[in-house]
Amino acid sequence: MIHVKRLKAWSTGCRFLVLGLILGWGFPVQAQDDSKKCYKRNYAVNILFENDLWGSGSDQHFTHGTRISFVESREEMEDTLACTPEQREKESGGLDILRNILKPLAAKDSPLRLSTDQVSIILGQNIFTPEDITDPNLVVNDRPYAGWLYLGVSLIKRHTQQGKIKYFDTVELDVGIVGPESYAEDVQTWWHKNISDSPRPAGWANQLKNELGILLSGERKWRFELTPQNNSGLQVDYMPSVGVAFGNVYTYASAGMMFRLGVNLAVDLGPPRIRPGAQGSDFFKYNKEKPLAWYVYVGGEGRMVGVNIFLDGNTFAASHQVDKKIFVGDLYTGFALVVYHFRFAFSQVFRSTEFKGQKEVSEFGSISVTYTCGW
Repeated sequence: MIHVKRLKAWSTGCRFLVLGLILGWGFPVQAQDDSKKCYKRNYAVNILFENDLWGSGSDQHFTHGTRISFVESREEMEDTLACTPEQREKESGGLDILRNILKPLAAKDSPLRLSTDQVSIILGQNIFTPEDITDPNLVVNDRPYAGWLYLGVSLIKRHTQQGKIKYFDTVELDVGIVGPESYAEDVQTWWHKNISDSPRPAGWANQLKNELGILLSGERKWRFELTPQNNSGLQVDYMPSVGVAFGNVYTYASAGMMFRLGVNLAVDLGPPRIRPGAQGSDFFKYNKEKPLAWYVYVGGEGRMVGVNIFLDGNTFAASHQVDKKIFVGDLYTGFALVVYHFRFAFSQVFRSTEFKGQKEVSEFGSISVTYTCGW
């Protein structure tokens, strides 16, 4: 029997989702006829690691996350007369395959016409542990051991005005497994045994049970320039965002803001992060005339949390759980560097306490490397 508190959390999550759809934060969106347009396709691979080794230096709370994404992005070409037949929109490539799968939404007469500029295929794993990993017994006053292994797809639609991105929408669906089949225990145990000089985790026998995990999330982010885009010197912009997520893994509503200072800021929309962290973009725009770009950034995000399976415990089975906090916030700062076809980014993240009895905030680092090419 599902706990009454969980039912209330799911009810809150439904309201978050409905509110997000009403405000039109995510997909699907109305689109125009793309049949005669000409596009340049670009591809990227992104590898992202988040770990408290670059933060508090100890295994606790959200201790590690891996996210690998393969990206296809399309960019409309201005000179459509000069483009080749291969650059015409046709039934090929990841964007078009996805459009065929969702053909009812792609129909011209559909009120929910699908229009997408970027598709990311994602493979990820997150690992959570209590503060003391050397105790083999159940730590009743600390969070459960838990792992989350998932496969996801993310869609982005950019909305431009005079060639500049004014705002963009993101929707992501992640499906995976929470529990022993996530292989979180195996990964952490192997790492501590063979790579790091860290204590062996002893309490994985108390982890959450196997459960199918589903997470649907949507976000809208605006971009406002405080300096001219063609300014050859320092540029400043800021990007407010709002989002919702719904599922048995997470259910929350979020709002945040990022400020950036650097050169050639139009190269991307901020570095990627692992959810529920504030999202950036898997893809960056390579410009052979401006092959170098960099920026430093600072930002924050607040979330109103309805469901967090890594604190609430299993949805349909008895498991260890703690009394989570409804309001959670992140503060983060970092830098990004683009050198020709490569982007390197680092963030330092400070996350407020997530459950009652948590002794200190979580601190972890986020490192990502992206390679992009196009033809």
